[in-house]
Formats: sequence, C-alpha cells, structure tokens
Amino acid sequence: MAAVHHPPNPPALHSFESVDLLVESLAAFVVKAQKEAIDKKGRFTIALSGGSLPKMLKGLINNPAVKWDLWQVFYADERVVPLDDPDSNHLLCTQELFSKVPIPKENIHTIDVSLFDDLEELSDAYEKELIREFAQKDAARFPVFDLILLGMGPDGHTASLFPNHPLLAEEDRWVAYIEDSPKPPPKRITLTYPVINHAARVAFVAAGAGKADMLSKVLDHPEEGLPSSRVRPAYPGQLYWFVDAPAAAKLELPPTEFKL
Repeated sequence: MAAVHHPPNPPALHSFESVDLLVESLAAFVVKAQKEAIDKKGRFTIALSGGSLPKMLKGLINNPAVKWDLWQVFYADERVVPLDDPDSNHLLCTQELFSKVPIPKENIHTIDVSLFDDLEELSDAYEKELIREFAQKDAARFPVFDLILLGMGPDGHTASLFPNHPLLAEEDRWVAYIEDSPKPPPKRITLTYPVINHAARVAFVAAGAGKADMLSKVLDHPEEGLPSSRVRPAYPGQLYWFVDAPAAAKLELPPTEFKL
C-alpha cells in the first residue's frame, strides 16, 4: 500500500490587540504544548531563538503550571561568542527567563565554547547533543521537537537561515554552521530546515509595526521563498504565528481565533 503524503497544515495566525495579550496567550500555548508532551513521554523538548523572543516568554515566569525540571532546552541558533557575550542568545534567554525560574542548568543545552576555533567541530558537537536527547528515545531520521519558537528578522530570516544563502538547501545535517552571516556576528550555528520542519509545533512571534511589511511578504506571498516562509512543518506538525495588531496591519490572511 502506497504511503499517503499529506500537505503541510496551513498556518494558524493568532493576532492580539496588545503585546500583553500576546504574552499571556503565548504562555498558555507553551504550557499546553508542555502538558501534552509530558503526558505522552515524560519530558518537554523545546528550541528557542534570541532577538525579541525571550522577552515575550515572561508569561512563563512564576507560572505554577510550568514543570521546569522536565524541560530540555536547545537553541534554534546561536552566535559563536562566549556565553556571557552580549550577542549570545543563551545570555539573552538567561537574563530574560532562565535566571528567573527554577530550571536545572543541565537541562539547558549550550554550545561548547572550547570548540570555537573549528566551526565544523562545534556544529557536530551540538548535533551530538541533539542525538543524545532524541535518537535513542525517538528513533527518527530527524529530531521531533515538541515546540520550536522562532522570530523573524527584517530581511525575513529566521534562526540563522538568511535569504539566498546555501544553507537554505541543506537536507541532511541537523545542525549547520555559517561564517558569513549578513548580520553580525558572522559566525553562528543553526538548526536546519529538516529539523525545524519535523517539529510537532513551530511558533513564530512577531510584534510591532516594523514587522508589518515583512510579515505580509512571508505569509501572503510565500512563493517569494523568504527563509521564514520556508518553515512548513510536515504533517501532522502545525505552524503558528503569534502577532500583535500593528504587525498584522498589512496582512491579507485572516487571523484564526485563539483557542486552547
């Protein structure tokens, strides 16, 4: 019997009148994803980006429904800088979230700073971190994150996947490096599309009028092939967008009612 190929589910667009409502709803969404994952397999695997995203997760602080001891946190991308450098996504996530909640440090998977001189080895080592977490437990060709949270840059990039870059075509590696990022710092590692698009859920978070033009390009004109448009989780995975009203102002795509 031939395999049934399902097209990706259409994105669920959730637009909120204020950033505060977005933050509250995003926290409820993360908690729901966490509960489903823990009920099913006793752990919650999540990948985070940097930029403005960590601030949007403040609804998880002092939230009694969050089971921090069962989280396994990875980074969707990371800059090749010391972990206490202002450009580090880990530092940003620590300042905005992890320093304010009781998550065990060993549950947060950072890059190996001893390998900065060899980007190939650095990305391989981070891929091995993923293999340790996923391969023996899930036995899949690619890891299946319970949730990946992403932002969108002004050029439509996401994670460290930039427009017209060869990394957009990567089909095999879980983690890849980039040494010519158009946005400083130039050296980074990133999850690849095969990993992002195998997640159970991927959610973008975008707020502010400065995102409106690019959000319209990404969602209304996916044929342009911008990096954020290429995030299309394979069935039964689901893509979500959490945006505020100013970011959604130029969209043709109608919003979806937010329900838990």
